[in-house]
Amino acid sequence: MIGRKIYALMFILLLVTIPVKANINLLAVLDTIPPVTPENVVGSGYEKHIDVDWYNNSESDLAGYKVYRKVSGQFTFYTNVSKEKSYISLNIGVTGITNEFKISAYDDSGNESPLSDSVVTTTHDMIDEEFLDMVQRATFRYFWDYAHPVSGLARERLGSGEIVTTGGSGFGVMALLVGIERGYVSREQGVDRMLTILNFLNSQADRFHGAFPHWMNGTNGNVIPFSQYDDGGDLVETSFMIQGLLTARQYFDQLNSQETEIRNLITQIWETVEWDWYRRSPFSDFLYWHWSPNYGWQMNFKLVGYNETMITYLLAIASQTHSVPANLYYDGWASSTGYFINQTYYGHKLWVGDPYGGPLFFAHYSFLGFDARYIRDNYCNYFLNNRHHTLINREYCIANPQGHTGYGPDTWGLTASDEPSGYSAHEPYVNDNGTITPTAALSSMPYTPTESISALKNFYRTYYANLWGEYGFKDAFNLNVNWFASSYLAIDQGPIIDMIENYRSNLLWEKFMENPEIQPMLDSIGFVPDSTVGIQDEKIPIDDFQIIGNYPNPFNPSTTIVFTLPKTDKVVISIYNVLGEEIIKLADREFISGKNEVTWYRTDQKVSAAESGIYFYTIKYQDRIQTGKMVLTK
Repeated sequence: MIGRKIYALMFILLLVTIPVKANINLLAVLDTIPPVTPENVVGSGYEKHIDVDWYNNSESDLAGYKVYRKVSGQFTFYTNVSKEKSYISLNIGVTGITNEFKISAYDDSGNESPLSDSVVTTTHDMIDEEFLDMVQRATFRYFWDYAHPVSGLARERLGSGEIVTTGGSGFGVMALLVGIERGYVSREQGVDRMLTILNFLNSQADRFHGAFPHWMNGTNGNVIPFSQYDDGGDLVETSFMIQGLLTARQYFDQLNSQETEIRNLITQIWETVEWDWYRRSPFSDFLYWHWSPNYGWQMNFKLVGYNETMITYLLAIASQTHSVPANLYYDGWASSTGYFINQTYYGHKLWVGDPYGGPLFFAHYSFLGFDARYIRDNYCNYFLNNRHHTLINREYCIANPQGHTGYGPDTWGLTASDEPSGYSAHEPYVNDNGTITPTAALSSMPYTPTESISALKNFYRTYYANLWGEYGFKDAFNLNVNWFASSYLAIDQGPIIDMIENYRSNLLWEKFMENPEIQPMLDSIGFVPDSTVGIQDEKIPIDDFQIIGNYPNPFNPSTTIVFTLPKTDKVVISIYNVLGEEIIKLADREFISGKNEVTWYRTDQKVSAAESGIYFYTIKYQDRIQTGKMVLTK
C-alpha cells in the first residue's frame, strides 16, 4: 500500500514538472480504457444503396469509428468514420447484393472498442414503407449529425459553417421527435440534444422583444444579419421555432427531472415572445415581420396572407402573456382582397391563395404542427385547400405549358429552392424556369400520398446518382440544363421528414394540437368543426339541397351565398339580424338545378346600409330550411 502511495505521488510530481504538451501525450499513453461498443447498429438495404447506422458514442475523447466488412468469410477493416457521423452510406447500384458489417469506436489514445454484432444488408426491390423510412432516416442526419456542435441548432445550409437558422431549427426540433420515435436515436440522446438547444436559446441566443433573428452564430448566439436592415427580430422565423418547441413540450411528457426541465424551458421561451410588440401599435390590425434595434421598423413588412405566415397569427393570438386580439386573423392576415380566390384550376377548387396556389411551401410551413383536417374558418378547410393546391401544382407540371424538360406525373413540385442561377420561389406561370424541388412533392405527403410516393420513387430510381446524397434528396434539379444541386437547406429538409411523419402517424399534429393554448385560440378566431376526415377531393353535390357557404366572410360591402339544388324550383332566401328580425328578403324566385349563387350588398328592406355585426341567412327549398352565418365588418 505504501509503495502505491509513493508511486502515485511521484506520478503527480512528474505531471507537474514536465511541459504541458508532453503532459497531454503522457496521459494519452496511460489511457488504456477503450470506448464502449457502438449500440443499435442497423443495416438497411435499399434498391441502389445500403446504409449502416448506429447510435453515436458519448465519450469526450472519442476520435471516430471503424467499419469492418466481411470478405471471404472474415471481417476486415473497411473504412474510418469521423466522430461527427454515426453512419455509412454506400452506392451499390443494383439489387440482390449482400454485405455484412461490424462497427467499433476508437479514442484519441488509439484504444478500440470490441466490435458490434454484425448486420447484414441486401439491396432489393422496396415497398412504400421502406421508401418512406429511407428518406426520413437520411434526412434526419441533417438535423442530428450535421447540427451545429455547440448549439445543436440546424445549420442554414450545407457548408454554412457558423450560421444557424431559427425557422429551420424549429423544423429540426420536430425532426428530433421523429428520430426518437423511429429509433434513429435513443430518447436519452434526444433529451440531451433538446436541452443543449433550449439552454442555448434561453441563455445565449440574441432576442429582440422575445423574437429570435433569422440567422445567428451557432457558437455565441449573436445575430447574423439576413439583409441590410434585417439584423433584429424575425417574428415569422420565431413562429416556426415556437411551433416546433410547443410540439416538443407535449412530446417530452415524462416526470423525470430532465424532461420537466425541457417543458419548463420551452414554456419560458414561449411566454417571453412579445407578439404584441410586433403589432407595432395597439391600434394596428397587423403583425410585422421584422424589428431591429438599429433600424426599427425600417423593413415595414406587414404580414398579410395567404402565405406561410398563418402560424404566426395563430401563435400570437394563442399567447398567454403577449397575445394580440383574435380579430387580427381576419382584419389583418386574411384582409387582403385577394385572400379568398374561390377559383378552380385543372378541376380542383382553390378557396384561398394566389392564382394556381403559389409556391408549395405555403401548404407546409404553418402545417407541420397545426392540424387543419377537421376544422374550418370562415373561408375553408385548409387541409382540403392544401390538397387542392398540391394537385394544381402537379397538374400544371403535367400540362407543362412552357415545355420544360422532364416535367410529368412523377416529376413535379414547384416551390422555393436553389436553382441554377441562385435561389428563387418557383410557382406555376409566375416563376417557372424548369426547376423541380423534391421537398415540394415529398412534404405534401399527407395531402397527396399516392402522387407524392410515386414522385419519391421516381426521384430515387431515375435520378439517384445526381439527386441522392448522405442527407437524402438534394435541394433541386433542372433538366433543361442538366443541373442538380449539391446543396441541402434546413427549411427544405425539415418539412420532408416532418410531413412524412404526419402522414405515417400524425405524431407532430397530435402533439402540437394537445397544447392547452391551441383550442381556445381556434375558438376565439371562429374555427368550427368540419366533417373532413380524409384526403378525398371535395366535390359539390348537385343531387341534393345544400348550402356551400358564403364568400367572402367576413365581408364588406358584399357577400355571395352559394347553394345547390337537386332540381329547378322556387327558393326563398332571407337575411336576419341577431335578434331574429328579418331585415331583407333577398330572393323569392325559381333557381336552376345544380350550383346557384346570390349576392347581398348589405342593404335592408328600406335599402339602407346594414350595420356591422353578425347576420344569419336562411334558404327555404320546398319544406326544407338551411341556415348560415355571416359577419359584416366595418
